Amino acid sequence: MSDAEYPMRINKYLASKGIATRKDADKLIGMGLVRINGRPAVLGDKVQESDTVEAEHVRKHYRYFAYHKPVGVITHSPHYNEKDILHSIPLRSVFPVGRLDKRSSGLIILTDDARVTERLLSPRFEHDKEYRVTTKETLPNNFKKRMESGVDIGGYVTKPCRIELRGDYEFLITLTEGKKHQVRRMCDVMKVSVDTLERVRVMGVRLGRLKPNEYRELEGPESARFLKALGL
Repeated sequence: MSDAEYPMRINKYLASKGIATRKDADKLIGMGLVRINGRPAVLGDKVQESDTVEAEHVRKHYRYFAYHKPVGVITHSPHYNEKDILHSIPLRSVFPVGRLDKRSSGLIILTDDARVTERLLSPRFEHDKEYRVTTKETLPNNFKKRMESGVDIGGYVTKPCRIELRGDYEFLITLTEGKKHQVRRMCDVMKVSVDTLERVRVMGVRLGRLKPNEYRELEGPESARFLKALGL
């Protein structure tokens, strides 16, 4: 954290350290379980970087799932006659982290851990996301070079990415950002239209053999690596 971010509200500080969400941090403070330099914290307290903060907290058992979103399913907030992820599977008390548009398929992380959202989606954290793409037109000769160096998708130049060509009509792309419809917009600039778009990896979590609308819980080493990469 930079000096410019201090003094910082105590609930934000606890959230930044992965101890609790801001809402849960307020609950801990209200229960007298947080101390700043030895004194009980109160709601609204601010801390300096040099302060000593202690929090008593029994860690909640959070759940993390890899889910294969099918084409045609909305990530969330469906309109009339549309189906979203949480109405497609029996899991309850979880939410999707990030989005995939209706025409796209592939890996979505589902969890009940609100701390994951900012750490996975914020531009401050550059986490890899990999997509398998097929196109309706032949990929041009300069496709890999131009895509990897960044293209202007309408007032915004994309960050460098990695492209692996898999044939005349297929490639893998690894991004560290997630602008709306970014891969499709990048392909539009290159004069090729997307036929299929599937997210196959988020950080170290892979889609693997999950079939559309199947999910699996992240456990053991896979879960540990995922949380470590997020700093949790």
